[in-house]
Amino acid sequence: MHVSPPRRLLPFLILMFSQLAAAPVYARKHDTGFLDRTITVQGTTYKYQVFVPDDWNSHQKWPVILFLHGAGERGDDGLLETDVGLGPAIRNGRSRIPAIIVMPQCPKNLWWLHPPMQDLAIATLDAAIKEFDGDAQRTYLTGLSMGGYGCWRLAENNPGRFAALIVICGGIRPPAAALKAYPDLVKLTPPDDPKSYSEAAAKVGNVPVWIFHGAADDIVPVTESQRMFAATKKVSSDPHYTEYPGVGHQSWVKAYDEPKLFPWLFSKSLATNPK
Repeated sequence: MHVSPPRRLLPFLILMFSQLAAAPVYARKHDTGFLDRTITVQGTTYKYQVFVPDDWNSHQKWPVILFLHGAGERGDDGLLETDVGLGPAIRNGRSRIPAIIVMPQCPKNLWWLHPPMQDLAIATLDAAIKEFDGDAQRTYLTGLSMGGYGCWRLAENNPGRFAALIVICGGIRPPAAALKAYPDLVKLTPPDDPKSYSEAAAKVGNVPVWIFHGAADDIVPVTESQRMFAATKKVSSDPHYTEYPGVGHQSWVKAYDEPKLFPWLFSKSLATNPK
C-alpha cells in the first residue's frame, strides 16, 4: 500500500532531494595528473597526454608547456611520450612544474619537422589551452633530441607564440643517420652554412631561450646547439647555454633537474618580454 507523506512535509522533502541531486555537480573535482586525450588533425586521429596539476581550478589562468619528445618515444599509444624527459621530471617533483603540460606523440615514420606534425603540436596546444584555462601569455615550448629540432622549427613557424624556449640536444640540421633513414627530411633541412643558423634564429626572434647539450653527445653533434646559441645571442635579449662536460645524448636528465630552470621559465611572459 502506498502511503503519501504528510502535506506539510512536502516542501522540506522537495528541498532535500533537490540539494542531493545538485550535490555531485558542486562537489565534483576536475581530473588531474596525466590525462588521456585524442585529437583529429587533417582526418587522422592521434592520442596524446595532458598533465594537469593537482591544485588545478578554473578560477585562474595557468601557464602551459608544450613538450616534444625524442625519436625513441614515437608511436600511436599516446603514452610513451611521458616516459622520457619532462614526464619523469614531473613525477619526481610535481610542485616544481605548476603548469598544464601538453605532450603530443609523433608516429614512428615521421619527425617533428614534418609539416603535419607541426600542425599536430599546435592543435594539441590550442585544445589544452581551451580545456584547461591556459594562459596564452605564458605559453612555453620545450623538447629533446628530435623534439629539440621540432622546437626550433615550431618556433620559427610561430613567431610571437611562445614566451620562452627550452631546447635540449636539438638543432636545425638532423644527424646524418636520420637523413639516411628518412630521405624526405633532406628537403626540410637547410644548407650546412652559418647563414642557415642566423636565418633560423632571426625567424624565432627575440624569445628567451635556454639551450642544453652534452659535450660527449654521439647522436646529435654538440655543434648544432653551439651554432644555434651563437646565432640566438644576436637576436634574443635573454639567451642561455649549458653544456655538460662528459655527458652523452641524455642531457635532458640533468637539464630538467636544474634548480633554476623552471623559475626562469615561469618568469617569462609575452606581456613583459622585450619586443
